[in-house]
This record gives sequence, C-alpha cells and structure tokens, in this order.
Amino acid sequence: MNVTELNLSDRCEHFSCPERSVSPAVYILLYVCSAALVLLSVCGNLLVIISVLHFKQLHTPANMLVLSLAVSDFFVGILLMPSLFIWIMESCWIFGKGFCISYSFISSFLSVVAMYNVALIAVDRYFALSNPFFYTSKISTRMMCIVVYSNWCVCLAYRMTFYYFNMSSMNFLLCPGECFLILNEVWTVLDFVVTFIFPLSVIIILYIGVFLIAKKHATAIRELNNHTRTQTQKITSHSMKSERKAAKVLGILVAVFLACLLPYFIYTLLGHVIELQAETVHKLIIVGCLNATINPFIYALFYPWFRRCIKLIITLQIFQTDSTLINILS
Repeated sequence: MNVTELNLSDRCEHFSCPERSVSPAVYILLYVCSAALVLLSVCGNLLVIISVLHFKQLHTPANMLVLSLAVSDFFVGILLMPSLFIWIMESCWIFGKGFCISYSFISSFLSVVAMYNVALIAVDRYFALSNPFFYTSKISTRMMCIVVYSNWCVCLAYRMTFYYFNMSSMNFLLCPGECFLILNEVWTVLDFVVTFIFPLSVIIILYIGVFLIAKKHATAIRELNNHTRTQTQKITSHSMKSERKAAKVLGILVAVFLACLLPYFIYTLLGHVIELQAETVHKLIIVGCLNATINPFIYALFYPWFRRCIKLIITLQIFQTDSTLINILS
C-alpha cells in the first residue's frame, strides 16, 4: 500500500526515533511473528498464483483478476513487508534515503494497482450478472489478460509521471530515521482522488448494482424451483447460482480490502488535521499491508478448488504428466 505520502511538513517531532523499551524476549518474539506474517503472505499468494497459472480449468476471466491481485499482494509481502516490520521493530528507518525513495515508489505503485484491480473485479462481476450472455460470449480469458496487463502498465505510467513532475518539490522526511514523503496539499488531494476516491466510487456503485441483480436472481431461482423445470431452466438456475456465489466471495474480498486500507487513506487526506503519534501511523500501515496476508485465507475459506489446489501443490502432484488437466472444480 502507499505508506509514504503524507502532508506533514512541520511535524517532524512526531516521527523521532524513541529508545526501544521492550525486553529482549519480546523483541525476538515480535521479529518471529513478523517473519511468520511475511512468510504467510508470500507463500499464500504464491499458492494462488501457481494454482491459477497451472490448472487450465482456472483459466477464466474472473480468475485472471484474482491472479493479478495475488501478484500485487505477493510483491507487497516480499518487497514491502520485511522492511516495514524492521522499520517498526527498530523504531527507526535504517535503510537510508535511496532505499526510502524506492520503497515509496514501489508501495504507492502496488497500492494503485491493487485498488484498480479491485475496481476491475467489481466491473467484471457486474457485467457477469447483469448481462451473462454477452459476458460469456464476448469476455474471453485472453481479453481479460490484456485488461490486467493494461491496468499494470497504466498504473506504472501514472506513478512514474507523478514522481517525475513532483520530484523537485518532494521532501523525504528523515527526522531522524523515518521515511515519509511530504507533498503539498493540492497534490495530496489530487492523488487521493485518482488513487482512492475514483476507484472506490466505481466499486461501491457497481457492487450496489451487483447486490440488486443478485436479489432478482434469487427471486427468479425460487420461481423456477416452484415449477417443473426443463433442462434449460436447470442449467440457467445453476449458472445464476454460480455467478451469485462468485459475486458474494469477491464481494467479501472487496469489503476486507477496503476495511484494511480505508483508515490509512483517510489519514493520508486528513493528516494535517488528525494529530497521531508515529506508533499509531505505523499500526494503520500494518493493517493495510496485512490485507495481502488475509486474501489467500479468504480463497481457502470460500473456494473448494483452492483447497484442492493446495493439496495437489504440497504433495507435488502438479509435476505429474497432464496435471494441468486435473478436474479440480467438481
């Protein structure tokens, strides 16, 4: 997530490096817990990535979006979380200004990618439910791969452009041992609109539409169940149930994502009004990053196919001949 963009130019005293006050045992325990969270995030999302890439049954448009989100979460786990936890455990940024700039860019880029990926999930579910015949006939896996690739490229281009035109006015706060990027209020608000308000509006509006359509589908399914159904009606009913279930699971994913990131994004916008200590800011950052750890557990909880994939991967059955054709959806 974007952990560095703050408009706190005159509040350096809130980000000093206090002396570590915990005992050595607690200090070691905190490092062990941090390493466990990083490992869970990296391994969990790696399992999702391998599953979607390996098994042909999972090569669907919706799963390409799941794959994209898992990739961004994987990079959060492997690139951002280790240095974040060290920063918090040591109560100081110990990696220097150069790494601080790289960390700022990577974190903000992955934040934008994840946010717009979740918005694409909302768009995908809305069209899948509102116009299923058009969706199945026109939206292919190849097309969705192009959409996902374009999302990453556009987000990268936006971040590079943003940094290019603002680098001269940016001031990295290292006062001492901290890594926060200071922007003027105008750029903070503009970036907040582009990276959060706009995609959030898309998500909320489309998921309200998804909820209303799902209610109509539920009514239609009940009516079909109350009458003698033809084979076509049975197929239609099953398809509607499948789409509703997919929308429900991805809706939970979106809700957890927003719950984790919303507090920090609000603080990013209102940082000049809300006076918080560095420890509180760090906690908001941790909550945002933990979304990368939580997502694989959501898949495992609600997707039976993901649990089957984990078993096949752990037992190394994916290295068998024709393992890509294994039926994991039955």
